[in-house]
Amino acid sequence: MSSASSSPRVRLHVEDSGGSGRPVVLIHGWPLSAESWQAQVGPLRAAGHRVVAYDRRGFGRSDKPADGYEYDTLADDLASVLEDLDLRDVTLVGFSMGGGEVARYVARHGEARLRSVVFAAAVPPYLLKTDDNPEGPLPQDKADAMRAGLERDREAFFDDFTTQFFSVDGALKVDEAQRQEAIALARQSDQTAALGCMHAFATTDFRSDLEAITVPVLVLHGDGDATVPFEGSGARTHAAIPGSTVSLIEDAPHGLNVSHAGQFNRALLDFLAR
Repeated sequence: MSSASSSPRVRLHVEDSGGSGRPVVLIHGWPLSAESWQAQVGPLRAAGHRVVAYDRRGFGRSDKPADGYEYDTLADDLASVLEDLDLRDVTLVGFSMGGGEVARYVARHGEARLRSVVFAAAVPPYLLKTDDNPEGPLPQDKADAMRAGLERDREAFFDDFTTQFFSVDGALKVDEAQRQEAIALARQSDQTAALGCMHAFATTDFRSDLEAITVPVLVLHGDGDATVPFEGSGARTHAAIPGSTVSLIEDAPHGLNVSHAGQFNRALLDFLAR
């Protein structure tokens, strides 16, 4: 499948369960791939949904071009998936970085194909702490340190990152095999893509994008998220979107779709059933 964008067209790896059920499109977090959704695909299919998940450009099994790692292009990639499969009445589920694609997709492409959206441990409205965004949970020095760490030693960075990804107050909430699976997915990322997308999710302001959303919204987050803290992200997204619903999962880390898969799936399926 190719992307429709001003950037060179790329082949995206898309997994489509098929069927006539209402479609749910899963957009993965950084620096993983569609495989990170394996705990969700089965329950969604069992509930009658057509489940579509794809690897972001530069990650997993998708093409790894030299550019296109900003949100306009990434949102156009998402649009190409919906258009190529002619999906309608869609629920978009954006995890972490993927929540940015959801917000920018609505701002650029509208809601004609959408039924609802889910922001799961997602980066909107704006991660970077600036004078204009004092509530941003990511200080510039921490963003700089993340970039330097990834540039210096990918293996060490991914080891530390996945530990925080799945931990609350220093306690790992998954087993070591699950953490190693995430590291294996991270290793599939292209370094240019990993750095470009890190810059994108850290520095992109989605506040005006959120204003374009009128379909039903679920904000799904862990209250122990140390990677994208709820107070600086999900809570602000909820406040910015009238009528949105929040499901805050107790003692759950950033990677709550794995660590708390049962609770995550119940909240998602309850929202989808409305």
